[in-house]
Amino acid sequence: MAPDSAGPADSTGTAIDSVSVLSDDSRRRMFAFIRRTRRPVTREEAAASVGISRKLAAFHLDKLVDAGLLQTHYETPGGIRKVGRRPKVYEAADVQITVRIPDRRHELLADILLDAVLTESAGENAAQAAVRSAGQRGRRLGEAARAETRPGRLGPERGLTACEQLLDRYGYEPVRETPTSLRLRNCPFHPLAAKAPDLVCGMNQAFLSGYLGGLRVSGVRAVLAPEPGECCVRLSPSDTDRDDQMVRDR
Repeated sequence: MAPDSAGPADSTGTAIDSVSVLSDDSRRRMFAFIRRTRRPVTREEAAASVGISRKLAAFHLDKLVDAGLLQTHYETPGGIRKVGRRPKVYEAADVQITVRIPDRRHELLADILLDAVLTESAGENAAQAAVRSAGQRGRRLGEAARAETRPGRLGPERGLTACEQLLDRYGYEPVRETPTSLRLRNCPFHPLAAKAPDLVCGMNQAFLSGYLGGLRVSGVRAVLAPEPGECCVRLSPSDTDRDDQMVRDR
């Protein structure tokens, strides 16, 4: 299974920065040359590929490295050892850049469904396995976040604040309606959710419920509350929390 991570190359902002770096013609052509070559390339080779000076090529190559598109090390081309310092070489980084506005997470949905297929038991159907798999994925993410941040006890307000980072990272576009309620402006699984709303929305709810459980957030639950153009799930006060509030208000 693919790792549960969302590093710099996964964020929309970083992807946009990378695309911006490639807007320069020389950079784009050098990047394409290095990818096609499929081996470490020297500055001289990169410069010759687009017909510019070595110094100017070094400037553009460093921009590509800063953007995470290239990686560098030092080696002797052809494996021939010579006296002196080995030259700096460049090769394409193992990244995939996708810019989607609003953000979509079809790869997460596909990974959960694949896990469901591989782990489906005799006592459940495909839809049940998918919902179970989504809940387990969310719980693992929540447990990992709790182990990393060690937030202590998380009531509704602090719990939702802790949730917002993941929700933003996965493209939900969270908006705090009240101190204990989060509205999710974007569905990261659209338009697939429109094709199978019961299945995808059920998986979405299970994923977010699992995350709340793994993070150990009390007084909040993931509820189905479909709105046109938004996520089908909201994070709202649990029934127990609302009942306690009603008692306090009397």
